[in-house]
Amino acid sequence: MYQYSNSIEDSSEKSFNLREQIEGYLSYWKWFVVGVAITISVAFIYLRYAVPLYSASSTILVKDERKGGLASELSAFSDLGMLKNVKSNVDNEIEVIKSRTLVEKTVKDLGLNISYINEGRIKDGEIYKDSPIVVFFSNQNEQFYKESHKLRVVAASASTYTLYDETGNKRGVFKYGETIKYKSGTCSILKNNLEPEKNKTEFSIRIEIQPVLQVAESYKARLKVMALSKNTSVIELSFVDPVLYRAEDFLDALVRNYNQDAIDDKNFISENTSKFIEQRLKLISQELEGVEKDAEEFKKTNKVTDITSEAGLFLENASEFEKREIETETQLKVVNTMLDYMKNTTNENLIPANILTSDVNAVGLIDQYNQLVLERNRILKTAGPKNSMVLAVDKKIASLKSNVSSSLNQLKASLQIKKNDLARQNAIVDGRISQIPTQEKEFRIIARQQQVKEALYLYLLEKREETAISLAVTEPNAKVIDQAHAALSPVSPNRKVVYIVSLFLGLFIPFAIIYLIRLFDTKVKSRLDIEKATTMPFIGDVPKSETSEQIISTNSRTSTAEALRIVRTNLEFLLNEVPEGVAKTIFLTSTFPKEGKTFISVNLASTIALSDKKVLLVGLDIRNPKLEEYLVVPKVGITNYLASKEYTNIEDFITKVDGFSNFYALPAGVIPPNPAELLMGKKVGELFEKLKQDYDYIIVDTAPVSLVTDTLLIAKYADTFIYVTRANYLDKRMLSLPEKLYQEKKLPNMSILINDTDSTKGYGYGYGYGYGYGLDEKPASAWKRLFKK
Repeated sequence: MYQYSNSIEDSSEKSFNLREQIEGYLSYWKWFVVGVAITISVAFIYLRYAVPLYSASSTILVKDERKGGLASELSAFSDLGMLKNVKSNVDNEIEVIKSRTLVEKTVKDLGLNISYINEGRIKDGEIYKDSPIVVFFSNQNEQFYKESHKLRVVAASASTYTLYDETGNKRGVFKYGETIKYKSGTCSILKNNLEPEKNKTEFSIRIEIQPVLQVAESYKARLKVMALSKNTSVIELSFVDPVLYRAEDFLDALVRNYNQDAIDDKNFISENTSKFIEQRLKLISQELEGVEKDAEEFKKTNKVTDITSEAGLFLENASEFEKREIETETQLKVVNTMLDYMKNTTNENLIPANILTSDVNAVGLIDQYNQLVLERNRILKTAGPKNSMVLAVDKKIASLKSNVSSSLNQLKASLQIKKNDLARQNAIVDGRISQIPTQEKEFRIIARQQQVKEALYLYLLEKREETAISLAVTEPNAKVIDQAHAALSPVSPNRKVVYIVSLFLGLFIPFAIIYLIRLFDTKVKSRLDIEKATTMPFIGDVPKSETSEQIISTNSRTSTAEALRIVRTNLEFLLNEVPEGVAKTIFLTSTFPKEGKTFISVNLASTIALSDKKVLLVGLDIRNPKLEEYLVVPKVGITNYLASKEYTNIEDFITKVDGFSNFYALPAGVIPPNPAELLMGKKVGELFEKLKQDYDYIIVDTAPVSLVTDTLLIAKYADTFIYVTRANYLDKRMLSLPEKLYQEKKLPNMSILINDTDSTKGYGYGYGYGYGYGLDEKPASAWKRLFKK
């Protein structure tokens, strides 16, 4: 029943014991149950009324030559050189898809800035395709789409409805399809053609019109575009929205708009090239017709048919030079044409891309110039001409244009040198064929002009056909692999995650509160705190009294009475060295007043008296006597005996306690002016010698040791000391005082007792004093039982 050890546990064991920590928190299990119940209830309510969010995704394949592009429908025409500038970069295309311009266009196309909200009793729900009505606005100014508006439509009959404005004022009752004056324009509300089972005859719909730009920004923020891997050009688009089908429609429309935008960009170059070729064809056709008429007239006039056959070997030798001179002349014409066009073009116009083929450097510069012009035009869609990005591109265009002109001039100079050289060589040949008639020479000039014009004409015809083919089969920039599809289960809120988090919070919040309370609570709680701070024997703990009973009687079965009976038994182990026939003297002290020292003294004495032992309770806390609060005792007592020379018989001050046959009390008496000096007198020792002969047990209630020295002065008369500490009252740091007294042996045969503990926890290990005792007591209220530690 009673066991103690004077050895000090290892510091590691004292610092932390997992089992003790767990038991400490498990004693508050009702708090955890309540916390979990509250958080689970909050989670249930949240899930009941939270708006679910659905995620839709779509997959597309973007042409990207660096990452394995899309198989082109134009591959059959690759020999014409039409695909050399068709390039795409996945990273750039991702940014294009996410652009505000493209998202805003999609929002406008689908009318996503208009929301239809079905008003419910508790929760409003947004409806999309199942809305019983559709609103149309017309003739509204730009400001209208930059502001928020609200309307409320309530069904009045099968053909009419009641309209309320954004302030809640009734506008009137109107027929479906009727044009209504609203803001700067008009609006009309039509019935939606739904399936019969979805048609509603009674409804209250709130129509909210949000600014298009604001809605576009919201959709842009929720749109996620990412490449599935670094080695492919496959892009996944995902979008989260409260309405499942709206998320799918948005992604599909976004991809369509992206492809159309790419097609428009490609057609822009081809259309401009086609216009330039048509203009040049008209001019060259006229020039070619004139040259052919000159040749016809020359032959008629000179009556010749085949002059070259008469030239013989001389013309055969000169044919190569003539051919090269013709090619050079053609190239010069093209270069001159390009230079004339460059002088008249602006930063907004493109340069024909595939006319010049003789110089690779010039062709590359023209391609770069056209790409910059396209980029400038794209930026101008969302920015003004004074924008810094536009100005920067203008500078690049101007610089590149200068480079193109310089390259063309260099090409022209080289061609001119080549032409001059060929002309010189032709002159030499002409000198050698001086016999050829003058007519042949004149006809050669005409034929040369005809060949130049004809070659240029055929060249332009070929390019016109190539451009026409390009316009006819312009392909989209992205191929849809998977159309937009949304999962039927919402991605948010995740029911499992919400319940798991709520369960965690339900456990964590009480834990945190209890932890903080325990962290800042330095009071002694249980036997565990005593054993960690001291090495003196622990004699027992006395639970908080749950009745108004001040003194334990014979029939008392409360947990307090049982605890004191255990203390009484444990005392026998401390007093086993006291000789037989001599009273066993038990002193009780504490650190501070109000720790229950007197209560323990009175009830310990009564408990021992109930075991048929003659017990004397002595009140030696002469500075602050408390025995009269528990027992009916006279006002005179031990101080009167010690201070007076007249009283020589101590029995005159001892009173028998009512209800007990062997319980006597010696009160403290009048508070003296010199208590310390009074206790230092010889009369005190003589008193204890006499009392020990007359009683079996002497219980002495002494003063607190931290405030006065009274207890230390009379400690030598004690057989054992019980040091009383009160739970939830004494600071743990003050336990160093009894430990010091124990180590220095200033109080003989010390043991420690903890008072006012929780009866449900017993010795601090959670055992308690149940055993059916105290069942006749009045039960605590349900609230106290629930939150009792």
